Amino acid sequence: MTDTTDSAHHLGWGLAALVVAGNMIGSGLYLLPATLAPTGSSSIVGWVVAAIGAVTLALVFAALGRLQPDADGLSGYAERGLGRFFAFQTALAFWTACLVGNVAIAVAATGYLGYFFPVLKTPVGAVFSCLALIWLTTGAYIVGARVAARFAALALAIGLAPIAVAVAAGVVAFDPAVFAASWSPSNAPLAQSVPASLAIIFWAFLGVESAAVLSARVKDPARDVGRATIAGVLLAAVVYIAATVAVFGVIPAGVLVQSSSPYADLIARVFGASIGGVAAACTVIKATGTLSGWVMLGGETARAAARQGFLPSGFGLGDKTPIANPLLGGAIMSVVAVISNQPTLGGQFGVLVGLTSVLSLAIYGLCAVSLFRLAGRPRDRVVAILGLAFSVAAVAAAAPGYILPTVAFFAVTSLAWLWVRKNVRVSTVPAA
Repeated sequence: MTDTTDSAHHLGWGLAALVVAGNMIGSGLYLLPATLAPTGSSSIVGWVVAAIGAVTLALVFAALGRLQPDADGLSGYAERGLGRFFAFQTALAFWTACLVGNVAIAVAATGYLGYFFPVLKTPVGAVFSCLALIWLTTGAYIVGARVAARFAALALAIGLAPIAVAVAAGVVAFDPAVFAASWSPSNAPLAQSVPASLAIIFWAFLGVESAAVLSARVKDPARDVGRATIAGVLLAAVVYIAATVAVFGVIPAGVLVQSSSPYADLIARVFGASIGGVAAACTVIKATGTLSGWVMLGGETARAAARQGFLPSGFGLGDKTPIANPLLGGAIMSVVAVISNQPTLGGQFGVLVGLTSVLSLAIYGLCAVSLFRLAGRPRDRVVAILGLAFSVAAVAAAAPGYILPTVAFFAVTSLAWLWVRKNVRVSTVPAA
C-alpha cells in the first residue's frame, strides 16, 4: 500500500510539474498536426488561445492549492467551496474521466505499436494490446505513486526526443512560403477556423489539474501545487506551439492531412527515413508513460473519494491506497476497453476522447465556482470567473455532441447521491 504520511515519498514541485506536463503532452500530440491539417497553419492561433485558457485554469488550481493546502484532490476543493453533493459529483466525474481517458491513451499507444506489429491494428489485436498496457501501468502504480511519477517523467524525456528532433528539423528546413500557403486551406476566416481548431486542441491540455489531484502526495501543497501546475502548463504550451510551427513550415497541409506519423515524416524529409522507426519507438514509450501518470491520478481520485465516503473503503483507507484500488481500476478499464472496441482505432479513440473532454471541463468549471466562493481577495475571484468562462466556452467548442451523455451522467450520479447521503458514513471529514 502507498502511504502519504512518509514525507520521503512525497513529490517535489519539479517532479510534480513534470507529471503535469507529461499528462498533458500525451499521445495525441503526435497525431494532432495531421488532424489539424484541414484547419491549416492558422491552428497556431487556436494553440495560443487554448494555452491562455489552460494557464487560466492553472491559476485556478494554484489559488485553490494556496487557499486549501490540506484539501485532498479536486473533490476536496469542491467540498470546501460547494458542499458534499458537488464533491461527490466531482469525485465520480473525474474518476470516470480518468478511467475512460486511460483507455483512450492505451488505444493511441496501440496505434503506434501497430507501426511495428500490424496485427495490432485489428480489433482483436488492439484489445489485447490495450489490456496489456493497462495492466503494465497499473502494476507501476501498485509498486508506488513515486515509481509511477518517475516512470511518467522518464517517459516524458524520452517522448520529447522525437519532438525536439522534429523542431530542429523545422528550424533547418522551415519555409515561410509553405507555412503561409497552408494558413487556411479552406479560406475560412479566423473567426471560424480558431473555434474549429479548439475542438481538437483542448484534448491536448487535459491534465492541467494533475498537481491538484496529487496534492496529498506533494511536499508543500500551499506552495508547490501552484508552481507545478503553472510550470507544467507553460512547458506543454511551448512544446505544442514550437512543434506545430515546425511541421506546418516544412510539410504542406495537403500532404500533412494524409500522414499517420507527422513528426516521423518531418524528420524523414530532413534527416532521412531511417530515424522514423526510432521516433515511433519513442512515441510508444511516451504514450505508455502518459498512461502511467493517468492511472495514478485515477487511483488517487478513488482513494480521496473513499476517504470522503463517496466510494467503498476498499478504494482507500485515510492516506493509504490499498492494493484493491488499482486492481479494481484496472478491471474497470479492461471492461471499457472491450466494450468500446471499434472497427478502427481512430473511431474508438474519438468516442473515448469526447466523453473525457466534456467531463473534465465540467469538473474545471465546478472547481472555478468553488474558488469564487472560497476566495478572499478580488484577484482570486477574477481568476475564478475567467476559469469558469473558459470551461463553459470550451465545452461548447470542444465536443458539443457529448454534452447530452454528460448531462445524463450527472443525472445518474445525482440519484446515486441520495443513496450515498443516507447509507454511507464519512471516514474522514476534511476541516471546513
